[in-house]
Amino acid sequence: MTSKHLSSPIIFPGKYDMHTADQLDQDIKDYFKEPRDQHLLTDYPTVYIINQSQNSKKPNYTVYVGETNDIQRRTWQHLHTDPLSRNDWDELQHAHDAIMYVIGHKHFNKSMTLDIENRMMHYLSGVSAVTHLNNRRDNAQSDYYTADEMVPIFNKIWNRLHKIKPDLFPVQRIIEESAIFKASPFHRLTPQQLRAKGQIIKLTGQALQNKQKSQLILVEGDAGTGKTVLMSNIFYDLAHQDNQALQIVMMVNHKQQEKVYKQIADKLQMNNNARIEKAATFIRKHNPDDPIDAAFIDEAHLLLTQRSQAYYGHGTNELLDIIKRARVIIAVYDDKQIVKNSEIVEEEDRKAIERCVKYKVSLDNQMRIDASPAMVEWLRRLIDDQVISQAPKDNKYDLRVFDSAADMQEAITEKAKENQDNGISRMLATFDWPYSSAAKKDGSLWETSDGSWHMPWNLQLKPTKKDKSEVKDIKYSELSWAEQPHTLKEIGSTYTIQGFDLNYAGVEIGPSVKFRNGKIIFDPSASKDKKVYQKRTMHDGSKQAFSEKLIKNELNILLTRGVHGLYLHAYDKELQKALKKAVE
Repeated sequence: MTSKHLSSPIIFPGKYDMHTADQLDQDIKDYFKEPRDQHLLTDYPTVYIINQSQNSKKPNYTVYVGETNDIQRRTWQHLHTDPLSRNDWDELQHAHDAIMYVIGHKHFNKSMTLDIENRMMHYLSGVSAVTHLNNRRDNAQSDYYTADEMVPIFNKIWNRLHKIKPDLFPVQRIIEESAIFKASPFHRLTPQQLRAKGQIIKLTGQALQNKQKSQLILVEGDAGTGKTVLMSNIFYDLAHQDNQALQIVMMVNHKQQEKVYKQIADKLQMNNNARIEKAATFIRKHNPDDPIDAAFIDEAHLLLTQRSQAYYGHGTNELLDIIKRARVIIAVYDDKQIVKNSEIVEEEDRKAIERCVKYKVSLDNQMRIDASPAMVEWLRRLIDDQVISQAPKDNKYDLRVFDSAADMQEAITEKAKENQDNGISRMLATFDWPYSSAAKKDGSLWETSDGSWHMPWNLQLKPTKKDKSEVKDIKYSELSWAEQPHTLKEIGSTYTIQGFDLNYAGVEIGPSVKFRNGKIIFDPSASKDKKVYQKRTMHDGSKQAFSEKLIKNELNILLTRGVHGLYLHAYDKELQKALKKAVE
């Protein structure tokens, strides 16, 4: 059934207090004159949202989302019984300005209200004005009789709520652009993800019950196959197990992603029994003789595999050191996303890691790139086989090759400005132009360039007051690089965009990637990334080069960021010619 043929939801707004708890049914009857509307709220399953505004200059809300078959009884329980055992309910009970929205629809059934509740949690988790979001379960349903109606009904509900309270229920598109929404544990999992989750939860429970140690579960898959969403979902579930207080840590060796996980943990109040830490901090704090229950590692391919200033005094492989300090280790790993020679896993360490593997998950459903299978296959052939074949026609995916980097930047800027329709779009480049975190002595910026065109590298420009004014209800510095408005004027690299997606990605392919004799080749001499072109000192003291593999991985990451489109320009003339021919 299409959205226009579905009836509108009904929403009852009321105070959340003892008076409401004692006579909610009567208040609903007084508010709605039509008996059928009263019936939908008092006798049908409903979804409800309780929100309390915090005392601050900016809108800040504590929110609870629930569903019930008896809204009168459930409200009474929340106000009289739940405060005795839970602090969050005690705070809401004593709030003077708490509001409750009770939502009904004639097509609501138990499965749909559970699904609507979960989707409401998903969207509210991405609302910057929501500082605390309460509900200790995820309830996404797999399939049921009216499942195809859930999304259009939810959209109608959200649009109604947006008209009532726009700062708490902003335009959906704004939420969908946020990094926290994309990594939220409330995504509806695919059948493949659900099977993997079930097995991972089962094996984790067995390991904890039998007090086993160093049980490694590897989650593998290409970029965009839903690895982070699966990790986030399981992390949330284990952190909210009421029957046991588990000691859980999430690690990620990527500064931009670390920001996102910290926002999730704070907003969902997971900090009591779940922490976000850097790998080196975890290794330093925890003893192998006293392992924690579960260690999660997103982007485990970014862990260090040799000693450095940040990782010294333990072993020579961070993953192996983490394995020794936890009963269960759940790690996302993608060999195609290793970007530094300090992340290369040596053969001896690889064998040691394989001996610890209890279960391996391989995800292969492409969930990021909204393109036809033929387009995804074309991209994979270009990256994996280094072959540029004729690009397929795809009405969903916008693939373009520009005659100049300047033209591409202009197109990306236009996409970014069409914010409501096209979301976050940014320029990216291979690391083929000099860059340093230290400023130049003459005060100029580190830049990428091609002819007369030039653009500053990421993490150099400072936001203006206008930039900051565009961000509401959250500290500007807490946003990831791509979410900060001023970064539209910068060009990103793997170090700022890895693990994230963009609606449209404009990629300047630098001189380290060339096209010769019908194939893409990689030229380490043109790279400006020391962590790529320098040889690695192996455990035995020998030196080996991995630069071509690392440049290939860099290209893989950059070309798989765009959800709806990929814009390209190549510095190498032969590569540019081959791309133009393939796309035309």
